[in-house]
Amino acid sequence: MKKLFILLSAAIVIFSGCGNKTDNTVKVGLLHSLSGTMAISETAVRDSEILAIKEINKAGGVLGKQIKYIEEDGSSDATVFAVKARKLLQDDNVVSVFGCWTSASRKAVKPVFEELYGLLWYPVQYEGMEASPNIMYMGASPNQQVVPAIYYCADTFGKKMYLVGSNYIFPQTANRIIKAQLNYLGGVCAGEEYVPLGHTDFSSIVKDIIKQKPDVIINTLNGSSNIYFFEQLKQEGINASVIPTMSFSIAEEEIKNIGAENLKDNLVAWNYFETTQTERNAKFVSDYKSEYGIDRVTDDPIEAGYIAVYMWAAACEKAGSFDVEDVRMASKGLSFTAPEGSVMIDGYNQHLYKQVRIGKINADGLIDEIWTTQTPIKPDPYLSTYEWARGL
Repeated sequence: MKKLFILLSAAIVIFSGCGNKTDNTVKVGLLHSLSGTMAISETAVRDSEILAIKEINKAGGVLGKQIKYIEEDGSSDATVFAVKARKLLQDDNVVSVFGCWTSASRKAVKPVFEELYGLLWYPVQYEGMEASPNIMYMGASPNQQVVPAIYYCADTFGKKMYLVGSNYIFPQTANRIIKAQLNYLGGVCAGEEYVPLGHTDFSSIVKDIIKQKPDVIINTLNGSSNIYFFEQLKQEGINASVIPTMSFSIAEEEIKNIGAENLKDNLVAWNYFETTQTERNAKFVSDYKSEYGIDRVTDDPIEAGYIAVYMWAAACEKAGSFDVEDVRMASKGLSFTAPEGSVMIDGYNQHLYKQVRIGKINADGLIDEIWTTQTPIKPDPYLSTYEWARGL
C-alpha cells in the first residue's frame, strides 16, 4: 500500500508539472453590471475590454500566454459586486480584474481587493479622495473633469448652479467639491437634489429648477434615470437654449438611450469623445464598430476600459510576471498611446495623466469638442493643489 501511495504521488507530480508547462492561458476577471439600471452604461465597457483581449491574444498574448476572461455580473448592486469580486479572486484565481462603474460598487469591492491583494482596473471618472494600492484608476480624477467643467460653466453661463444627482458617493462628493468651488468663485448653489438609482419621476425637481432659474444645471445622475430626467425637462420646455445642462456621467453610449433630441446642445465633460481627432482613435473606432456593429458608439469609459487591458498587459511584460505587486510596481510611469492621446500612470497615486475635454452634444448623438487642455493634466485625486478644497 505504501509503495502504491508513492507511485500515485509521483504520478500526480508528473501530471501537475506537465499541466503547468502546457498551460498557455492567464485568467483575468471582467466585473460589470450586465443587468439592472447600470447595464445601460457598463455593458459597452465590457465589450471594449473583450475587444482589447482579442487584439492582444491575436498579437501573441501576454508573456507567451493567451488571456482567458471570466465574466461576472454585478447586477447594478454594490453588495453583489463585492461577492463576485471575492469569487473571481479566491475561487477563479484571476490575476487582475477589470470592472465596476459606480463609486458605490468600487467602494464595495475595494476592501476585498485589499484583503486578498488583488488588482482592480477601474475605468470611470470619479469623485477622487481615494488612492488604493490595489486599484488602477483609468478614468478622470476630479481635477481632470469636475473642477475644470465648473470653471468653464461659471465663465460661460454664470455662477448660479442647480445640482441634481443620484443618491450615492460620486454625486454627493462631487457636489461637495462643486459647492466649495462655487463659494470660492462667489457663486450660488440654487438647489441640490438626490434621487435613488433607477428613479423615474423628476416632476418636482423640474418644477423647482424652473422656479429657481439657475444659469446652468449640473447633472451627476447615473444610469437609466437620465432618460426620464431629460424627457421631463423637455416636456416642461427646458432645453439647452433655456437652461444648459453640464453632465458628468453621460457619454455617447448613454446619448443613444436618452435620445439626441432630448440632449442636443447640452454639455458634457470627459477626456475622450468618439470624435477625438487622433490617428489611434480612428483605428479604435473602426475596430470597435467592426467587432460590434456600425451603429455602436465609443465613449470615454469604453475607451478607458480598452486602455486598462493594454496597460495591464504592458505592465506584465515590463515586470516579466503576472504577480500583483510586480505588475503594480512596473506600472509606475508607464505610458501608452491611447485613442484619446498619450496617457501615463502616475507612480504615486496610480491615476492617469489625461487631457480634459468639454463637448457639446449634436443632433447625431455624437459630441463636438468645444474646449480642451493642450497637454495631459497630472491627476490630483485629493485636490491638494487647490486652496479652496482644503478640508474636503
